[in-house]
Amino acid sequence: MRICSKCAGGVLLAQPTLQMESGGEIPTSAHQLGIIEINTVAARDLNQIWHSRLPNYKTGFCLNSKVCYGGTFDSQIFAVAIWSNPVSRLLPQKTCLELRRFAICPHAPKNTASRMLSIMKRLIAEKFPEVTRLVSYQDVEAHKGTIYKAAGWQSIATHRGGSWNRPNSTNSSNGKPRTRPDSNNAIGAKVRWETEITRGS
Repeated sequence: MRICSKCAGGVLLAQPTLQMESGGEIPTSAHQLGIIEINTVAARDLNQIWHSRLPNYKTGFCLNSKVCYGGTFDSQIFAVAIWSNPVSRLLPQKTCLELRRFAICPHAPKNTASRMLSIMKRLIAEKFPEVTRLVSYQDVEAHKGTIYKAAGWQSIATHRGGSWNRPNSTNSSNGKPRTRPDSNNAIGAKVRWETEITRGS
C-alpha cells in the first residue's frame, strides 16, 4: 500500500510503513475508493501529513485505537480514520466508538469523507457486534458538519470547549489518570454528532 502519489514527493514519514512511490492514478469519484482496515502506525503517519488541526496525537485513546480505516484506490491511500473508545466518561465505553481523527488527502475526490463515514458504519457494525452508537466531534472553528449531514448523522449537542485534561480523574476502563495534553485535542467549541447502528433481528 502506498501514500497518494501526488503527496509522496518530499514527504518523510515518522516510520516507513508505506511505500513512497510515484505514478499511481488519482480517483475522480469517491465511489472508486475501497474502504479497508489499516494498521495504526500507517494511520498515524498519514494523519500527521493530512490533518489540518491535529496532526499529532499522543493520548492513550488514540494510541490504543480500536480500529483504523483507509480510503484506497490503485494501491494508494487517500484518507485515514482512527476510532477509539469515547473520550467522555459519560458515554458508554463498551457499546460506543468515537471517531478521533479523520484526515483526507488534498487530492482525494469530492465526497470522500461522507462516503467513508457511511461505509465505516457498516464495517464497524460487522466487526464490533456490541457497538450500537458512533460519535464524532466537529470543530466549529474549522468545519460546518457537512460530511456528517451527508452521511445521515444527527447533531446531538454543542460543547462550549475547554481543556480535556483531567489529571484528578481516572479512566473507568483501566484506572489510569485521564491526562490529555491540550496540544493533542481541539479545545474550542464543538458539535457532537451521532449515528445509531441498527441490526436486523
